[in-house]
Amino acid sequence: MNIAIVTPYYKEPRHMIERCLRSVAAQDLPVTHFVVSDGHPQDWIDDHPVRHLRLGRSHGDYGNTPRAIGGILAASEGFDAIGFVDADNWLAPDHASSCLQVAADAPEELDYVVASRCLARDDGSTLPFLTRDDRDGSHVDTNCFFLLPGSFHTLGQWGVMPKPLSVIGDRIYAGSLRAQGLRSARNPKVTVHYLCTWAFVFQAVGEPVPDYAKSSINLRETQAWWASLDERDRQIVDRLAAGAVRFNVSQEAA
Repeated sequence: MNIAIVTPYYKEPRHMIERCLRSVAAQDLPVTHFVVSDGHPQDWIDDHPVRHLRLGRSHGDYGNTPRAIGGILAASEGFDAIGFVDADNWLAPDHASSCLQVAADAPEELDYVVASRCLARDDGSTLPFLTRDDRDGSHVDTNCFFLLPGSFHTLGQWGVMPKPLSVIGDRIYAGSLRAQGLRSARNPKVTVHYLCTWAFVFQAVGEPVPDYAKSSINLRETQAWWASLDERDRQIVDRLAAGAVRFNVSQEAA
């Protein structure tokens, strides 16, 4: 199996990117790491054993464009599985191998595997908190998609998704996979460490809110954009999103 992991990055601090790179390099089977600069390349990355791609400008879509480019490049080069990890997050050493094992054990051929995540502090420790969506499985975080060939045709969706939807891009993408009837299974092992940047989580567990934390996603601007579209524009948006966009998304969007 030839496995690729794709990481878009923007202006994340070096220590975060280095942590991400180390986690991919430490996988317990060989993995090729595509690291895609979204307009702000950091030259030191060239010294690491990764495929460092430099885009000439930033795209303002939460990494969707570099994610699509890295994923499509991996598919075109014949990789058998493609995962994602954002630059501020990191993977357990058995992330790729355990996702592949889930696919091998499935009673029917899968199109993708959904990894499980934990919310983490910047020091690497795990927060004692699960979002409602993580508990019921309704949300698939970007870092938890582990794509197999049956879903490679969807890689371009990250890049053509209308920018106002990119703030909830993983929800739009997950909805499109379900709408297409693609087969999936969840990896019960927690192999994705998601750096928690949501203030409400720290408040919920009674901890000080770190400087890098932010408020929950506010969809009012996106909803206003949607409301301004005419019928034809909404039809095009639905096509680009590969599913009907209806904004029944929870405000708890961590």
